[in-house]
Amino acid sequence: MTISKRTVLGGLALAAAGLALAPFTRAIGAEPVPERITVDYAYYNPVSLLLKKKGWIEEEFAKDDTKIRWVLSLGSNKALEFLNGSSVDFGSTAGASAVIGRSHGIPIKAIYVYSKPEWTALVTRPESGITKIEDLKGKRVAVTRGTDPHIFLLRALDQVGLSEDDITPVLLQHPDGYRALERGQVDAWAGLDPHMAKAELESGAILFFRNPDLNSYGVLNVREDFAAEHPGVIRRVLKVYEKARRYALNHPDELRGVLVEAVHLSPEVAARQLGERTDLSNPVLGPNHRDTLLAAGLILQKIGVIEAGVSVEQVVNELIDTRLLAEAATFIN
Repeated sequence: MTISKRTVLGGLALAAAGLALAPFTRAIGAEPVPERITVDYAYYNPVSLLLKKKGWIEEEFAKDDTKIRWVLSLGSNKALEFLNGSSVDFGSTAGASAVIGRSHGIPIKAIYVYSKPEWTALVTRPESGITKIEDLKGKRVAVTRGTDPHIFLLRALDQVGLSEDDITPVLLQHPDGYRALERGQVDAWAGLDPHMAKAELESGAILFFRNPDLNSYGVLNVREDFAAEHPGVIRRVLKVYEKARRYALNHPDELRGVLVEAVHLSPEVAARQLGERTDLSNPVLGPNHRDTLLAAGLILQKIGVIEAGVSVEQVVNELIDTRLLAEAATFIN
């Protein structure tokens, strides 16, 4: 998808959601603004990297004397841990990971789509002899629990009648999984970009199983209590997030440079991740997202990640909050 087409699609999605553009005003009542807002940034969320680099959230809240604190999430599992412990107010996860978190009692709302990625695949070294999912039986596989790559791995195994019991999971954060594969300490890895693109281009790693439909969307989540106390703050943060998303679409070279600087990648690796496997065109959580998360949740329930007695449909309905972005649209300029 070209940048120009993405921009058009994003504009159509916003228009369809009734997202009129107008300057923000403080006419949101006497809601108190917190002294500090904590936002995560993640290498798998390029919009967050751009936001942190530009300092636009800091600018938005400067007049309130509100401090912005940035926390690095190395995976969806860490973002959920931070949200659950109130270490961050806004956290970046895969959509399916947010479903797991909500099903396990983490009180979060998914409020924004920061990307539609193909950010995960099953990866191995050329000499491993692994060419298909069935070859993973009995093998050591690096994986980060509670993340989209973990969910991708479980769903892939389920497709061929295997489960996590048929492999030896090696629990590592995403960058460490990449290094373990590169050093021959594991046979395969449930990969995540940008580390996956780096392994592919710089180490000759093989993406032996890919399925874009098994990747869930990248979503921005907020703590439920924070959303109840500070809806006006959320509108303002979403306004700035939307500014960054649009800027990223119109300045792809700059976005690529931000990713290169943040993760210490080569431009070629960043181009592979952003140019071929990242779609920033639609920030609005809609019926397609709901259907995708519901389908992922039902599969996760089938393989035991979500308990049998849980209503996945109810979990997804309670997770997704489209109201906050629709209200924020009034203030997007």
